[in-house]
Amino acid sequence: MALKRVTIICPIYNEENYIDKCIHSIINQNYPRDLMELFFIDGLSTDNTQKKIESYIKQYNFIKLFENPQRYVPQALNIGIKQSKGDIIMRIDGHCIYPVNYVSTLVKYLYELNADNVGAVWNTLPARDNSVCRAIAIATSHKFGVGDSRHKIGAKEIIETDTVPFGCYHRNIFDKIGLFDEELIRNQDDEFNARLTKSGGKIYLIPQLVIDYYARDKINKTAKMYFQYGMFKPLVNKKIGSAATIRQFFPSLFVLGLTVGFLTSFFSKILLTIYISVILLYLLISIIFSVEKYIDYKDIKLIYILPFMFFTIHISYGLGYWNGIYKILLKKKFLVNTSR
Repeated sequence: MALKRVTIICPIYNEENYIDKCIHSIINQNYPRDLMELFFIDGLSTDNTQKKIESYIKQYNFIKLFENPQRYVPQALNIGIKQSKGDIIMRIDGHCIYPVNYVSTLVKYLYELNADNVGAVWNTLPARDNSVCRAIAIATSHKFGVGDSRHKIGAKEIIETDTVPFGCYHRNIFDKIGLFDEELIRNQDDEFNARLTKSGGKIYLIPQLVIDYYARDKINKTAKMYFQYGMFKPLVNKKIGSAATIRQFFPSLFVLGLTVGFLTSFFSKILLTIYISVILLYLLISIIFSVEKYIDYKDIKLIYILPFMFFTIHISYGLGYWNGIYKILLKKKFLVNTSR
């Protein structure tokens, strides 16, 4: 197979702390540089992100910078796709470091598997070397925290799946099913991949290919992110006409159970006992997993920070999901601030 031209699209906003490592990892790819174009689509960053990218543009002619006045990710992706010349479209994130064979491996499997989208798994890293950041990284890549999301918790072999992080697509798939939905400020990849599979497309996770992904650096940022993920999920479901996965319902049911259980526990000692028992079971499971991670990392603070992080993720996503349902029922706009 002749090597294909690849367009790599990276939506960015205020990534000055991470962008150097990201760019270096792409510059050092073992794929021919003259067959790559790297687009950074900037949502009007207020830090030094643009200046840093401009310094690389002076050295490497395959790197380009575009502005995204609307600031959101789907608009950035669509800008990049429209400007692209590649046979293959590859989305990346500025918060990540990519292995040297990232581009070549995804291109290889895109054709070998006769796939329409392929992607790697995440190795979630703490943004900084402290207990809070460590707990955020662990919780957002743990099965108890995020369910069976394979690109976050890992897999043993190549598997067909419903979605992958970022994605590597044939260019013509966008001509076939359209661009990213610009109403979906979050979860636009979920909706696009659902459209892709409904049209007969195949998506594969390549577990031997691992991306180093830096998690959010603060608990409130993580809570905000998962609230937004939850909020846009009902809109995705509405657009595709069904739920993509069962796991998306668990946090919303968790929030519902906590609320209904609390209200009904005032009227029955039996219900109160059940309610308290469920909460204690949840807490016990959280602590067990936290102790396991304390043993792994030798960080005593994880024993009490990690249960709080699990709870934060579940509550934030669940509340967001119900808020999304509320917005759909009352025909409210889905507008959020997605800055990190």
